[in-house]
Amino acid sequence: MQPRRREEGPAMTRRFALTFPGETGGHAEQDVVVVEATGTRGPGGHPVYADPSGIVQAEISDLGEVRMLASGGHQAPRTPLHAEPLP
Repeated sequence: MQPRRREEGPAMTRRFALTFPGETGGHAEQDVVVVEATGTRGPGGHPVYADPSGIVQAEISDLGEVRMLASGGHQAPRTPLHAEPLP
């Protein structure tokens, strides 16, 4: 039996806008961070995206599932409410 070949989907999204909740218990506005593809893959095998500073890093699947990645020690990255593909 031949192994299944993975079908190639549409071109990978190069940028996403990640929307994070405001501070708990307050009426703070939501934070939006734009991340771009880094050319690397995360622990789940999906592309890794980062903001220009490299502090915000996320692995985003082709289904839009987001896994935040710690870029340094003692980080507890928040999970975004939404990941919007950008042109």
